Amino acid sequence: MTVIGFHASHEQIPPRDLLAAVQHAEQVGFTAAMCSDHFEPWSVRQGQSGFAWAWLGAAMATTSLPFGAVNAPGQRYHPAVIAQGIATLDQMFPGRFWIALGSGQLMNEHITGGKWLRKEQRDARLRECVDVIRALLAGEEVTHDGLVTVDRARLWTLPEQQPALIAPAVTPDTARRGADWADGLITINQPHDRLREVLAAYRDAGGQGPATLQLHLSWAPDADQAMETAYDQWRSNVLPPPLCWELEGAKSFDQVAALVSREDVAQAVRVSADLGQHAAWIAEYAELGFDRVVLHHVGQTQTPFLDAFGEHVLPQLDVEAPEPTLAIDPPGPPGPRRPEQEPQPAVLA
Repeated sequence: MTVIGFHASHEQIPPRDLLAAVQHAEQVGFTAAMCSDHFEPWSVRQGQSGFAWAWLGAAMATTSLPFGAVNAPGQRYHPAVIAQGIATLDQMFPGRFWIALGSGQLMNEHITGGKWLRKEQRDARLRECVDVIRALLAGEEVTHDGLVTVDRARLWTLPEQQPALIAPAVTPDTARRGADWADGLITINQPHDRLREVLAAYRDAGGQGPATLQLHLSWAPDADQAMETAYDQWRSNVLPPPLCWELEGAKSFDQVAALVSREDVAQAVRVSADLGQHAAWIAEYAELGFDRVVLHHVGQTQTPFLDAFGEHVLPQLDVEAPEPTLAIDPPGPPGPRRPEQEPQPAVLA
């Protein structure tokens, strides 16, 4: 059995419409959801970039779905602020929130005016942020001096149990690095052999927890329309790393994407008018070892996709509701803290 989720793309759809879409996704049979967290879209044609954290509160309050988000702490977001956001969502909606923590992209992070670090430095900063976030969620007071600075931070509102911190990875090397801190793995659709390598790298390095695949797809009743939707909306998103980390904004992505062909897009997006084909593709990913498959229809209009998949695709799959998204071996609930119960300071190396 596989959890089938709906991906809410803030870069493509206004927050009000995206809220209605995720509510409709639950109504037609999707059992989970996740969203992006960008400051800028990948393309001028996409044209949106709502604030994920405000939207998440509304989405979780108006559905019963578990939610995840992809976030890059360390530059645009201070890790203590992200820890506070995680704790607040989990306190309101226990066991329903997880977060994937990555090293970031220039397109979103340059807005601070801070130095854009080399990739190995960004990876090291991410690991510092993970340690800070975990300690804060455990109720510790944190002071830290490194690639991020934290001065006597403490969360007063704590989660009942630590939500899962997930490693996003598209390469085996990144998956391997995430295995020693993550409570699960998330990646995107790639050729099956590559996905097997990513999964094996994570598991062989000791990585635990669920494996999630974000599946980019395009469906329309007409095959040409499905292809044109994918080409219009997603050709800026098929650029490989490190290029996709280093471009500074939507206009730059559009300039480079002018060289991308429809054939290139078809390698990164599952494009078909055949709903049976889409069901078969999803089943193949589940067979590879993914516990959760989150579907992202790359078009800006979601209702026809949701209705078609709810009626014709989900019934072909063995769909289940997910388990609560908690950290592996989480600490016991901290409970209310009385004034005399001061937290133990934690000074992180």
